[in-house]
Amino acid sequence: MTATLQTFLEKSERKAFDAEHKRKLLFNIGKYDATVVKGKEQYADLELVRKRAKNIKWKALENLDKYLIEFETNFTANGGKVIWANDKKEAQQEILKILKRKETRSVVKAKSMTSEEIHLNDFLAENNIESIETDLGEFIQQLDGEAPYHIVTPAMHKSKEDVAKLFNEKLGTSLDLTPEELTLVARDRLRKKYLDAEVGFSGANFILPDIGGIAITENEGNGRLSTSFPKTHIVVVGIEKMLTSVNDLNIMWPLLATYGTGQKVTVYNTILTGPKKEIENDGPDEMYVILLDNGRSKLLADETKREALYCIRCGACLNACPVYKNIGGHSYGSTYSGPIGSIITPHYDGMEEFKHLSQASSLCGNCTEVCPVRINLHTLLLYNRKESVEEGYTTFSEKMTWKLWRRAMLNRKVMDRYNASLKNFAIKTLFKNSWGKRREMIKFAPKSFSKMWVDAHGEKGE
Repeated sequence: MTATLQTFLEKSERKAFDAEHKRKLLFNIGKYDATVVKGKEQYADLELVRKRAKNIKWKALENLDKYLIEFETNFTANGGKVIWANDKKEAQQEILKILKRKETRSVVKAKSMTSEEIHLNDFLAENNIESIETDLGEFIQQLDGEAPYHIVTPAMHKSKEDVAKLFNEKLGTSLDLTPEELTLVARDRLRKKYLDAEVGFSGANFILPDIGGIAITENEGNGRLSTSFPKTHIVVVGIEKMLTSVNDLNIMWPLLATYGTGQKVTVYNTILTGPKKEIENDGPDEMYVILLDNGRSKLLADETKREALYCIRCGACLNACPVYKNIGGHSYGSTYSGPIGSIITPHYDGMEEFKHLSQASSLCGNCTEVCPVRINLHTLLLYNRKESVEEGYTTFSEKMTWKLWRRAMLNRKVMDRYNASLKNFAIKTLFKNSWGKRREMIKFAPKSFSKMWVDAHGEKGE
């Protein structure tokens, strides 16, 4: 058993039986479910829009090599600079080169899961550079020393009382502040940080090759502040965020808003095509886009699993997943949690280390049902399971168990050879600490169906 699996099992065990944790999580997911229903009302034919969105992502990924070059050409012509990073380490080192040239002491960050993927905050701290999260949820999590709990809602597992207590402990505020007052406290703390920071970071929801730009969607305005006040703007974005054209946004922006937060469209939608021009009054003097691979090319090369890269990070599959609702986001031990995280993490961070995430699923298909771009998520989980076996990441005992099970299932005489009491004893002995820990043990009937059939109809069924 790997250390990652051991940690996953321990955290899952603890969270699954934490009634207060489950209450908070289900309360927040319940609010999400109610708003998404209303958000979907804007569509006359939602299924048609979902099909079109999937086709956009299909075309973008099938021609990704062409679109990446087109983006680099146009973005560079706009005055920006493109950096290609094969993995986390390359991305970190390229970022550090820029920050050292700028003699950077502090940076501000808009919400970005890709920056979480490369562990940017920890890396900057190791190099004595202050990194401030400006999204309210991310700010709360950073203050608490925790990673984001959810792709869209980083502090989903916290109640307003939890946040008030955290602010009281860390910032010295009153315990009886309302959510609005807590927000104002955070805003007041962050305003000066925007002005002091030499560099601003963001991710990108979409890459727009035809205009050489990136699209950012947000609800707080912190993204615009983080990308316009500092003199240098660095974007860290996965190569799979590609669209075919800026015109695709008329489908993708409302769809992301509806499935992400239940809105018709998010409050702030921004397209950035490079550094400040001479005729512009604000914006950075320099803008870099770091195109991150980090396992994405491996997924892209696999025709059966390529579909996982269609994800637009709306978080809908997490909110629908019965496993996520029970164990929460931190149990996964990875940047991306929930069904989509269980699919892509083994390819980004190693199948041997994270194959168990694809096993942690009921395969109910609810994630596939709610995905706005119709990714066949539960099927991809099965493909991951198959790959982990083919690559030899199974134990000897597991192999022997399935070998014996297969032999018995294909031979009726073997299945009927032993009486029910012996079978019940074997099952109780073998599975008392796994299946039997939380469930009533399986009990075999005194006679199998085949024996009852023979008693009733004879050997030949006459």
